[in-house]
Amino acid sequence: MIRPRWYYDEFKQFTVDYTDIEEVQSYDLNMQRLRDIKKEFKLIRDILKISENDVVLEIGTGTGELALDFSMYCKRVVAVDVSERMIEFARTKAAKRKIENLEFCHGGFLTYECNEESFDAVISQLALHHLNDFWKMIALRRIYKMLKKGGRFYLRDVVFPTYVQDYDDYFGNIINETRKTAGEKIGSDIETHIKDEFSTLDWIMEGLLKSVGFKIEEMGYFDGFIATYACKK
Repeated sequence: MIRPRWYYDEFKQFTVDYTDIEEVQSYDLNMQRLRDIKKEFKLIRDILKISENDVVLEIGTGTGELALDFSMYCKRVVAVDVSERMIEFARTKAAKRKIENLEFCHGGFLTYECNEESFDAVISQLALHHLNDFWKMIALRRIYKMLKKGGRFYLRDVVFPTYVQDYDDYFGNIINETRKTAGEKIGSDIETHIKDEFSTLDWIMEGLLKSVGFKIEEMGYFDGFIATYACKK
């Protein structure tokens, strides 16, 4: 599909260069260390009520760990990411594990193409913040169209709370605590995220989801700035 020149380029690299295989390997190791992927998988599977006949899309798959888990429990999984090197790394994992019902695609929220109403569920974690609010809306509209009637969408991302009165103290505490618990590099990554990424406010994210037609069935805010939304078409 040919897009207008004003269309946002979601393949641009900003903070970390994920065309570098060493960065991809470092990312993969950090995700294994900092996240409990098996726990995430079980939680999302239960929330979305995934069955063996479902077709699932993950946008922003990274190195593919969650998609690999889902492929064992549903009919088919399509996993997309804007980093071609990430996709290559994830494909290698799938080949080693001899998984055949998992398709990896180079693309993202704005560029992945499929037929409308193709998926029973769509998952996206810690990726939508790469788009500003206008392009978030466009991305959510596209996800809504990709879902079958009654299909479900699970979103987890960095979302900032409106109740905060002093963001200097708020962000300072988050960065300092992250450095203590996860190390200097992760603390610096959080600092860069706040400065350069497009994480939005809670009321804006909720409004965006509802504006495109989603019904928010469950939502939660954790650790001050991590939000989850379980939505239904």
